[in-house]
Amino acid sequence: MVFPLYDDNTDRAITPIVNYVLIAINILVFVFLQQLGNNDRFTYAFATVPQEIISGRDIKTDDRVVEHPVTGQKLLLTGLQSTPFSVYLTLVIALFMHGGIAHIAGNMLFLWIFGDNLEDRLGHLRYLIFYLVCGVIASLAHVATAVMLATDPDSLLIPSLGASGAISGVLGGYLLLYPRRRVTAIVFRFLTDVPAYVAIGIWFVFQLISGLGMLGGSQGGVAYGAHIGGFVAGLLLIKVFAIGRNPSYA
Repeated sequence: MVFPLYDDNTDRAITPIVNYVLIAINILVFVFLQQLGNNDRFTYAFATVPQEIISGRDIKTDDRVVEHPVTGQKLLLTGLQSTPFSVYLTLVIALFMHGGIAHIAGNMLFLWIFGDNLEDRLGHLRYLIFYLVCGVIASLAHVATAVMLATDPDSLLIPSLGASGAISGVLGGYLLLYPRRRVTAIVFRFLTDVPAYVAIGIWFVFQLISGLGMLGGSQGGVAYGAHIGGFVAGLLLIKVFAIGRNPSYA
């Protein structure tokens, strides 16, 4: 529904080094550690698993072979792998992992467009802390949503990963600090120039509607609870992190 392309950066005063580093780490993890999404053992060792977070203990499950319902082809499904340290650290590590090329490409585009403005306003260190805090809150929101909607214990063993929750926090912060900043985006298939509150507002409404759809059991593999939780965290925290920083014109 909304596909942003770029925003107005004419007043940016600093080089967004942290934002560049965050993007680089995400890409390096996806390419070299996740092996473009093909290294399931790495992914299933370091992704966030709701049952592990609520229990505080590492869970390992066996690999299993299933049959494709249409082709009849035998498929090997990798089980959860051992996490070599506290499972709570996956709340941060999973923020730098992705499920596929489209997943990471979309996330990095949003981070590239909107993250630099927040780093310019907050400064390097505050922006990094803001990003990570929003990401962790988003992951916890996903865990809470998974527990609330769980239909059987196995549903809490489904791992989650991705920078979407942290980036949702960036969008929430951007909306409050730069509500009228012009954003060039494809909105409902039309290329147009709209204020940030329109572009981000449409995005959030879509997340909210899709999240409510989860109550009917339609999740589609997307952690909408994390998106909404991260966005709300960004809205609530951005003014705190911006205390003492000179405001930019919105």
